[in-house]
Amino acid sequence: MVHRRLIGPAALALLLTAALLLPAAAGAANRRVSISDYRWSIPDVEIDRGEHVTWYWTGPDTMHSITGQPPNATQWDSDPGSLPSHNVGDSYQVSFDDPGVYEFQCKIHSLVRGTVTVSGTPGDPVSEPDPVPKSNVDLKPPKMRRIALPRKFGPRGAPLTYSMNERGKLDVEYYRYGRGGRPRFAGYATYKAHVGFNNARIGKRKPHFKPRPGRYLVELRVSDQQHNTAKAKKRGFRIW
Repeated sequence: MVHRRLIGPAALALLLTAALLLPAAAGAANRRVSISDYRWSIPDVEIDRGEHVTWYWTGPDTMHSITGQPPNATQWDSDPGSLPSHNVGDSYQVSFDDPGVYEFQCKIHSLVRGTVTVSGTPGDPVSEPDPVPKSNVDLKPPKMRRIALPRKFGPRGAPLTYSMNERGKLDVEYYRYGRGGRPRFAGYATYKAHVGFNNARIGKRKPHFKPRPGRYLVELRVSDQQHNTAKAKKRGFRIW
């Protein structure tokens, strides 16, 4: 008999707490397996009767399912009735109560496959000897620090200096204050950014920005090569 369940963060936390409170039995073989670059970290898993396997989507590729194959594993599927669509960090767990060899594969990638071999020896369904697999995807935005920009400059612009902890880009959005004192969108510019100190000439004429005398608000956003974008930094200046 096979039990299936898709684990959410709260349920996973409860399982980890239970594992800490209960003693581990010798030879416990519950396994944690990750999928990355179209490969399972352990394609052929061996466990004892009554134990479970937990699969994790660690990225960057996450469009994979864990779908049991005939003759003895047709009743479990991480994505029943639909194509696989997962976020990094999702997990799926199956408990195995009967000895045997269970085959599974991704329903859209037939080469992404594996087996679970269950012995007749009673196992420990609580102990978790494997660590939780880490994400292979950078989800943290870059950091923009040490920003310096003159408050007044001419139509040729002025140097903006800042530091960056990752390679990426700087997006600049210009807003010009009108007569009513409200800023209105006036253009944008994009600059490449590297690790360490960077220098970009702000307020200079660009294809999408034409400087005019007046008071401006500029929003500075840095993004890394994984398209993680930091919160905008705002600065004010005047063009004479």
